[in-house]
Amino acid sequence: MKKQITLAMALSVALLFGCSSDPIAEDGKPAVEDRTPQPVPPPGTQGTPPAQPRVVPPPGPSRGVPLDPLKDPSNVLSKRSIFYEYDSDVIKEEYRPMLQAHAKYLSANRTARMLIQGNTDERGSREYNLALGQRRAEAARRMLVLLGAPEDRIEAVSLGEEKPRASGSSEADYAQNRRSDLLYGGEF
Repeated sequence: MKKQITLAMALSVALLFGCSSDPIAEDGKPAVEDRTPQPVPPPGTQGTPPAQPRVVPPPGPSRGVPLDPLKDPSNVLSKRSIFYEYDSDVIKEEYRPMLQAHAKYLSANRTARMLIQGNTDERGSREYNLALGQRRAEAARRMLVLLGAPEDRIEAVSLGEEKPRASGSSEADYAQNRRSDLLYGGEF
């Protein structure tokens, strides 16, 4: 019995590691071995797979990293301008939700600071436009404080007509320039 087991093992080993023959193609003819020269990898990279380009998606909800709410276009905090009627510093009701969101953000983020820049169109004297720009910036500041923002971290300044958003002289251009811009620390 011992001889039969030994013989069976020897036959198995012989079959596994036995003489190899040339491969035969399906048509019964000997197969042709491919001896096309292959590129030689640079020294020191033997055995390592070639590097694949790595695509890194931008930070965002898909990666588990939230966007900065101040820069996320789908967040109300990315809205930063209040537009006014001609010769007015009255804040329209449509800007209230935006100002509420900014007031809440300032209250929740103790290191956040804001600068409000009041702007005007080019009509009117330089002095008048500086005063109107200051009234617009102060109106936005007062509204933020009334909505709960800390007063000591909000500054209001006037730029008058010095920083136009639109350079034309049409009513649409003037409307773009009659505004207050809300800027956070690091943006001014």
